Amino acid sequence: MVRKVVIAVGVASLALTAAACNTVRGAGEDLQSAANEVDEEI
Repeated sequence: MVRKVVIAVGVASLALTAAACNTVRGAGEDLQSAANEVDEEI
């Protein structure tokens, strides 16, 4: 039961991530933005 919930959450996360960045460029920009945020926090 728990395994199914974890898998469902993982698939939903992947779907939302894929929808958020439709292109490789968008994915790269998202990663760069996240890296910048981490650098600012450190």
